Amino acid sequence: MAKKVTIFGAGLVVKPMVDYLCDHGFEVTIASRTLSKAEKLAAPHKNADAAQFLTDDEVALEDFVKKSDLVVSLLPANYHVMVAKKCIELKKNMVTTSYISPEMRKLDQAAKDAGVIVLNEIGVDPGIDHMSAMRIFHKVQNEGGKIVSFMSYCGGLPAPEANTNPWGYKFSWAPKGVLKAASNGARFLKDGKINEIPGKDLFKTYWLVDVEGVGTLEAYPNRDSMGYIDLYDLKHLKTMYRGTFRNISHCETWYILSQMGFFQEDEIFDNLNGTVKEFILSKMFKQDKEGCLKTFLMEKYGLHEESIILKKFDWMGFFDDTPIPVKKGGAIDVLTALMLEKMSYEKGERDLLVLHHKFEAEYPDKTQKITSTMIDYGIPNGDSSMARTVSLPAAIGVRMILEGKINLTGVHMPILPEIYNPVLNELDNLGIKVVEKFY
Repeated sequence: MAKKVTIFGAGLVVKPMVDYLCDHGFEVTIASRTLSKAEKLAAPHKNADAAQFLTDDEVALEDFVKKSDLVVSLLPANYHVMVAKKCIELKKNMVTTSYISPEMRKLDQAAKDAGVIVLNEIGVDPGIDHMSAMRIFHKVQNEGGKIVSFMSYCGGLPAPEANTNPWGYKFSWAPKGVLKAASNGARFLKDGKINEIPGKDLFKTYWLVDVEGVGTLEAYPNRDSMGYIDLYDLKHLKTMYRGTFRNISHCETWYILSQMGFFQEDEIFDNLNGTVKEFILSKMFKQDKEGCLKTFLMEKYGLHEESIILKKFDWMGFFDDTPIPVKKGGAIDVLTALMLEKMSYEKGERDLLVLHHKFEAEYPDKTQKITSTMIDYGIPNGDSSMARTVSLPAAIGVRMILEGKINLTGVHMPILPEIYNPVLNELDNLGIKVVEKFY
């Protein structure tokens, strides 16, 4: 009898998972707030169906979990613990692609007692980054070496031919999530020194990285890297850094957006009307809405008139009569709506996902540099690379759990060989390849 999987969520990355699980004979239910999205995902498959699910409906949650052999949560991250608790109560396995929160980690013993696994961080970043890194860590350790430096970068970008706007960026996942992440602080270890970066200064801390096959990209720090020293069991590190890739001139632009307050949600406005220019002047800066926004920004942030930042703002509609695109919300909602309209992928365009690790290993008789790189493009008029690289590792994890190839219990991430080796091998079969080089 076919095993049953319920996927909560029907967002931009869900389709490849549905296709993979259905192709491997599982019965799949896609449960989403927006029924039409779930129906579209289920339509091509005889062994998939769609259902509406509202996150505040505890009765429906219990019913979905009861009927499932395994549950996947691709809901916003703040709902994962709620789903996990119900899965543990009903002794059902669970998979999600999100970071393990402190609240999720606290469920480890309860999951073990229930005899189930809650497998997290099995997407791309986090996910493929963990797995490809662990493969190198363990190889070095098994050969008698020790890792002294690890720098990991990942970013979703437009493919070169789809890089058609001055911002050098398009959205392949939830835009508001990207903007909210832009206010996170960061912490990393560099040459033995801990660097702590407050959220307001995140985009001041960047450097350039050359990636063979892609070119030169900007990188800025991604959250708190320090916790991974213990998670990866790396005792000899002098450098531990996780960063995000973007195209050139991204960081200086987003730094000014941050200083302007665009990533904050602390003030919500009702009955918005007028232009974006007026919103920025009057609501964000408490200035006369009839003033010259361009001159104001030049003076406030020391920008010269021909600054690329101002040219990007002009293209976005900050300086003309572009109407405010939402009726209610804060600065982050206004910018999200603007960006979604102007920076989404057009039909047939490809995205690009770049994952690049740089390692330094010391052995008794030598020092070795290693790189591990994944360069993956979306399929024109098909699945985006972001969707494939986020959801296929999770789909493979689902399959392995249901086929009895992963027999762990508790709260896990994919850093054990019995998880990462078969997942990376299957990804390779699906054309998502990690290339390792030793120097």
